[in-house]
Amino acid sequence: MKYILLFISIFIISACSVKKLENTNDPLSDVMNMMTGSYDSSAQANSDSSYYNISLQMYPIWEDRAGHYLYVEQALAAKPEKPYRQRIYKVELAGKDQVVSKVYTIENEADFIGKWASPEYFNQFDPSIMIEREGCGVYLKRQANGNYEGATNQKDCKSTLRGASYATSIVSVQPNQIVSWDQGFNDQDQQVWGAEKGGYIFVKKK
Repeated sequence: MKYILLFISIFIISACSVKKLENTNDPLSDVMNMMTGSYDSSAQANSDSSYYNISLQMYPIWEDRAGHYLYVEQALAAKPEKPYRQRIYKVELAGKDQVVSKVYTIENEADFIGKWASPEYFNQFDPSIMIEREGCGVYLKRQANGNYEGATNQKDCKSTLRGASYATSIVSVQPNQIVSWDQGFNDQDQQVWGAEKGGYIFVKKK
């Protein structure tokens, strides 16, 4: 049922989209270009009180080095100075028209708050500051409409947050928005955290 609800949301959102993506032969560039930017979920929060207004910042780092990296910061829109999630995503090819966005935590993450606005700050560090969340990569496949959709692999992403045993993420990456549904489940497959109705709809602001 959760997949049905998410894809209904994606269909509605895509129908309202006014920006078209020109498909390329480079899924890495497609995904990096679409994911980069500043987002929030204010429209969704205004229409449904069960969702918070969340700010999402996603900006490339280490662009002069091998690999494709994004620094990602999420916070309540009212408290941007206190993010509840800081990550680095490493985006890699994972097959024909498919990429995987591998997820990493950061050592001394408080030092990086707000540095999405000055990504050159990361140049004094190297990828040794990253700690991979094994099994939490999101596999994104290009669709006929140019969007990229996918999820984590079943129960591979382990989590202990709020009594969870594992976490899942279902994601749709579009030219002007990202739909992301993160949930945690206990060892009896009962949901213990995350949105219940469907994914958060993050609309790109810049």
